[in-house]
Amino acid sequence: MKTDDLILMLAQGEVAVPRHVVAKRLSMALGVGLFASFGLMLAVLGLRPDLESASMLPMFWVKLAFSFSMGLIGLIAVKKVARPEGAINRTLWAIAFPIGLIWLLSLILVAHAPTNQRWHMFFGENWYECPLLITMLSAPIFIALLWAMRSLAPTQLVLAGAAVGLMSGGWGAVVYSLHCLEMGAPFIGTWYLLGILIPTVIGALLGKTLLRW
Repeated sequence: MKTDDLILMLAQGEVAVPRHVVAKRLSMALGVGLFASFGLMLAVLGLRPDLESASMLPMFWVKLAFSFSMGLIGLIAVKKVARPEGAINRTLWAIAFPIGLIWLLSLILVAHAPTNQRWHMFFGENWYECPLLITMLSAPIFIALLWAMRSLAPTQLVLAGAAVGLMSGGWGAVVYSLHCLEMGAPFIGTWYLLGILIPTVIGALLGKTLLRW
């Protein structure tokens, strides 16, 4: 929408805005994006073969909880910045909580691990592909959220793009968790985090262009 069109629309009188429109559009976009991301994961990567037994291990749920918390913080940030008056400074600071917890757990586990195992705790078997695969699986969610945001009224376009990237990266990591065999806290706190930050940075870089009214 152009600025002149917006001024003309406002000058013509009150405009009724449906209640909960932001939540509805973001929920629809997330649902569509998750469906596409999960389908992409099944088609390209597949579920981990031992998913049932792995789900009995605490670290499996730690990995899911970390990814989910980043996606949830991203969702809260997106909802706020979708409105012209939205401020997300406090929400972005909340990212430090799950990151701090996973890093603290990593330090404890590394400190008590034999020296010859510490390297593997950080790098696992597929550190080089983990961030890229999370970014790939976040792409459908990213595109769906961009579509939703363009129909709303963000004014802080760089922050809005970053919030979209953070949300899509977090939920992309949730989907990737169902494929990935790695469950070490140092691995999650390093490579999962990088995989979530890549779409966040991409969103910040592209937000000014893709979310412009």
